Amino acid sequence: MRSSPLFTGLLSFAITVLPSQQQRTSSSVVGSWELVTFESRDSAGAISHPLGKRPKGILIYGTDGRVVVQLFDPDRPRFVSSDRAAGTDSEVRAAFNGSFAYYGHYSVDSLHGAISHRVEGASFPNWIGTEFIRHYRVDRNAGGERLTLTTTPQVVAGRRIVTALVWERAP
Repeated sequence: MRSSPLFTGLLSFAITVLPSQQQRTSSSVVGSWELVTFESRDSAGAISHPLGKRPKGILIYGTDGRVVVQLFDPDRPRFVSSDRAAGTDSEVRAAFNGSFAYYGHYSVDSLHGAISHRVEGASFPNWIGTEFIRHYRVDRNAGGERLTLTTTPQVVAGRRIVTALVWERAP
């Protein structure tokens, strides 16, 4: 069965010119993002700020499908010693609890508004080999672009929480 020249032309146009929804959404998150807010809400509605009220962080989505995340509380106490291996137990605990980082690969499910992070390396070893699913939304306004990532419900410190992170596209 031969297809008509019109059908072949339209199919060719759709393949080469019109990106798929997956590609369009994926390209909307590609790049570097700086953390604006990091808030957790428990099942009773109480809001907490796991990394303080002025969290810092960077999120990078590469065109190659790689993701890199680093988050920290800039108000963590400094170690008394300048030797990081000489920290006291409480200094090390505060540093660990006030920061985390991971990297791996990501994929975008634009149909369900979700991004999957497949963790290959992490500051918390139990995350290695796991997958984080985040619901996402990209908002554009006169000030730039914001990316909101929301976790699925999880248990942290014995409480069931949902965390929302708001990122701003880095200049």
